[in-house]
Amino acid sequence: MSKAWTVKDIPSQAGKRIIVTGANSGIGWHAALELARAEAEVTIASRNEAKAAEAARRILAIAPNAKLKTGKLDLSDPASVKAFAESQLVLSGPIDVLVNNAGVMALPDRRESVDGHEMQFATNVLGPYRLTALLLPALLRSAAPRLVTVASGTHAMGGPVPIADLDSRQGYKPIKAYAKTKLANVLVARELQRRAGDRLLSVICHPGASKTNLFGDTSALMLLAAFAIYPLIQNAAMGAEPTLMAATSKDVKPGGYYGPGGFMRLRGHPAEDKTASLADDAEAGRILVEELERMSGIRFEF
Repeated sequence: MSKAWTVKDIPSQAGKRIIVTGANSGIGWHAALELARAEAEVTIASRNEAKAAEAARRILAIAPNAKLKTGKLDLSDPASVKAFAESQLVLSGPIDVLVNNAGVMALPDRRESVDGHEMQFATNVLGPYRLTALLLPALLRSAAPRLVTVASGTHAMGGPVPIADLDSRQGYKPIKAYAKTKLANVLVARELQRRAGDRLLSVICHPGASKTNLFGDTSALMLLAAFAIYPLIQNAAMGAEPTLMAATSKDVKPGGYYGPGGFMRLRGHPAEDKTASLADDAEAGRILVEELERMSGIRFEF
């Protein structure tokens, strides 16, 4: 059996510029910490500037030489996404890695973003799509650009495909809406890889069952499900390992999917995983990205 991948396998990230969304807590924070330890310049993107600054202080207390920046980013707000992207594009040097980590999970009631989209879809899908498309010019200036998309095993419940009713206007079920966004994440990441060819590496990961603040605002059914598997839930540091593997390993595959390699793929060190068959539907990915282009007015430009 080959040796399990751990954070000790992260190669030097010196000279790399990495953006991690939602890095003020949980999996995003642990990913930012380890990337900074590996000498990358890490930007902590968060909806709350004070929390981003506090996250940076906590990392510096552990890794005093860390190169950190912070930025305000609310993925559900197109103006915030545009402002954050512009703040990054004016900086010198390419973006080497973008980690689309931030998200919300199974919100107990249907809410809308400032531009009228269902909040899970706006935060988990449309916002990251906008951000990736806007930052693509800086990513493509990197010698080896990489996009990491944090999805979830729940994507298997997000069908059928092509995905319909993205804004859950025909009925809102918290877990179903969340699963739909995670399926969308996989489809978009793979469609981006198809369009990019060898100009960019698009990798997908999932944290298994991990303790994060996503459970702070979620449905009662999701909390019940978490309680049922509580003995299997691992800490956020372990939950961040698939993200770190996807962001740094030379062995990950274009459009590949990585998550915990242990019991039921819920815990353990990361390994290659398989997505549900509906996430392999290239036509569904094309249709979805074309719809996101229409909604946002922004395209992936290569």
